[in-house]
Amino acid sequence: MGIVPEVVAVIGSPQPSRIVERDEHLLLSPPHPSPFPVKLWRDHEPLTVVHFPQEYAATPFALPRGVYESAQVRVEWQTMDNRQPFYHRNCDVDEISYQIAGERTLMTELGTVEHRPGEFSRLPRGVAHDNYGRRESHLLFYTPAPVAEERTAVGTSEAVFPPFPGWQPGQVNEAVTQCMGTPGHDIGVFPVNELKLLEQVHTEKERLQVLSGSGEPGMTWLYRSSSFRLGIVRLAASDQRVYRRTLDADEIQYQVSGRRTLISQRGIVELGPGDFVRIPLGIAHTSVCAQESEHIALYSDRELPQIAETARTAEAYTPERLAALLP
Repeated sequence: MGIVPEVVAVIGSPQPSRIVERDEHLLLSPPHPSPFPVKLWRDHEPLTVVHFPQEYAATPFALPRGVYESAQVRVEWQTMDNRQPFYHRNCDVDEISYQIAGERTLMTELGTVEHRPGEFSRLPRGVAHDNYGRRESHLLFYTPAPVAEERTAVGTSEAVFPPFPGWQPGQVNEAVTQCMGTPGHDIGVFPVNELKLLEQVHTEKERLQVLSGSGEPGMTWLYRSSSFRLGIVRLAASDQRVYRRTLDADEIQYQVSGRRTLISQRGIVELGPGDFVRIPLGIAHTSVCAQESEHIALYSDRELPQIAETARTAEAYTPERLAALLP
């Protein structure tokens, strides 16, 4: 412990607003007692962690599980070993997916993508799509259109017929939804000619862009909109601590691989693959890790409440707890 740097930042700027030198013990400690007979600040709950296992476990078909949701952003986790039972078309949002594990065929009017772990793609607002997953899991991020890619694609969707071995056009429905695809917000559900829908690709110039992280240390930005930014962070093994305080956005982190310790003004918590955590705007935090670590970082300029069950909570800071993390 000692003097550490704190980067004060906003999500729309590539440069920090300022860098402040901090006494780390004071930064993480509770406030001094109030000199007045009334307390002038609120008590805040520690950070909470949501967990979904990355290893596939057989389960009956279930709707995606909501993790965080506001009026501007919805984050879902989904596992599949089957086909989605309908084509889906969003009225209001772009839909970004991240492949955690397994394989998934994404079939759309703009072509087909064979997703492998570590890949992202964005479905533009109004594009019909279906999924065929094989012992897989993926994340879904919904946010109002338009969203733009911030990185060169590593692949694109293609006109593939059949889209996967054994595929035959069947009697399927199309569901048109609003409210970020939340269950119960369908506008219309009706039968559709699946072959004709997929053959739309031949008249479309646009293709889905498949993105992935750079593999280099630091942040790789992937997607941006006026109120949303998404990237992937790779950390090398290190006990060096640079704190960050984002002034204008909640940050959702999803641990992809490796293990790290998140140190924050709302507690200290160990994170491993499959863990989610929300860091409210204005909270200083940093990470230390004994091995290489990778996580997704989503920034939302609106509060993004947790709607999933909490798996565990952060422990309160003590000098002894922090010292135990350091060599």
